[in-house]
Amino acid sequence: MGEAAYLSKHKEDLQRSFYRAIPEVVFWPVFIIATLATVVASQAVISATFSIISQCRALNCFPRVKIIHTSNQVHGQIYIPEVNWMLMVFCLLVVIGFRDTDMIANAYGLTVIIVMFVTTCLMFLVIVMVWKRNLLAAFIFVSVFGSLELLYLSSCLAKVAKGGWIPLIFSLVVSSVMYIWHYGTLQKQSFESHNKTSLDMLLSLGPNVGINRVRGIGLIYTNVLSGIPPMFSHFVTNFPAFHQVLIFVTFQFLTTPRVSVNQRFIVRRIGPPEFRIYRCIIRLGYKDARKDSHAFETDLIETVRVFLQRESDGGDARDSVSQMPVNQHESNRLRDDASTRYENGSGAGPETRRKRVRFCGVGSSKELEDLENAREAGLAYMMGNTCVLARETSSFVKKFVINIVYGFLRRNCRSPSTALGIPHTSLIEVGMAYRV
Repeated sequence: MGEAAYLSKHKEDLQRSFYRAIPEVVFWPVFIIATLATVVASQAVISATFSIISQCRALNCFPRVKIIHTSNQVHGQIYIPEVNWMLMVFCLLVVIGFRDTDMIANAYGLTVIIVMFVTTCLMFLVIVMVWKRNLLAAFIFVSVFGSLELLYLSSCLAKVAKGGWIPLIFSLVVSSVMYIWHYGTLQKQSFESHNKTSLDMLLSLGPNVGINRVRGIGLIYTNVLSGIPPMFSHFVTNFPAFHQVLIFVTFQFLTTPRVSVNQRFIVRRIGPPEFRIYRCIIRLGYKDARKDSHAFETDLIETVRVFLQRESDGGDARDSVSQMPVNQHESNRLRDDASTRYENGSGAGPETRRKRVRFCGVGSSKELEDLENAREAGLAYMMGNTCVLARETSSFVKKFVINIVYGFLRRNCRSPSTALGIPHTSLIEVGMAYRV
């Protein structure tokens, strides 16, 4: 109101009307408050950016970044350091590059009206698909609000050459990164799915798997829920030896803050007992710490112990699978995988963190003894360090997207071993080229 009153008497002074309307006595207090108000207003944009990046990351549409959950109750209350620093750098570049508040205002105005129009279009889907309303109500909503927003958008498009091109270029770059990462990830997963080794082939090699077994426990990290991942087959082909106890480990991240230890693990056996090969699916909440490797190793070994103990007691191993719900797609995959010939559906979760195991049965007693001996020999973590490349017969565009852009993103994003808190002193990375 004060600025409007000032302009009513000084119509020619439009450049600094806000600050000129402030009395000199309170100029600096108002200046400080205005700056703080700008910071508060930008916080909403920053928080929204964190939320969108996190959702895109969950859909495999954005490279791996460090996500810090700052609340035990609110899942969406997060902080992403890399994105925060990038926003700071981009803000400085825009301010230093433009040096004109009018051009910055044009860029911001075009961004806001595009977001409003896209939100209105998405509300059409919400009305029809989520709220189950009729199409007429959805069309009326879009017609009323969309027509107004299109008028604003048409006026803002006239200012594209005066700073409005910045958000358009930025959105194009971010969308390209998201699409290329999602496309490359799908190609990688498709290769792993089509090139995994069947269990029948591995088990047909005999109890010793046709190669040398060394002392210790090997934890094979994989995203494949059935069969043998191509990374491990590649390792065995070139280095015919692995640990006397093998555990294929797959992680599932849930939307709950924490998962109790007795509900965290699902263990199944691969093949006959003499093979000493197991599969373990580990479910973690978004606040579960993954830095304490010693506690993780202890919990995992105790879970396998309890699983073997329940088998020796003659109970149905499937009764030991914890029943925490996961999404329906993964539940179906786990259920189908548990019904295969060699991977019996079984799991265990220790009732306490240091549960003592009773030895019963000759076969299970020998397995438990071998497990303890292998644990004393040490644990080794194995995961793939894959290089995704386009086939030689692929087009130039695909080679550029996969070999250069996607390869650059994979090399510079957060590594899986760092995200999972794997100790580097015990890590074995198996290099393998995926031709997609």
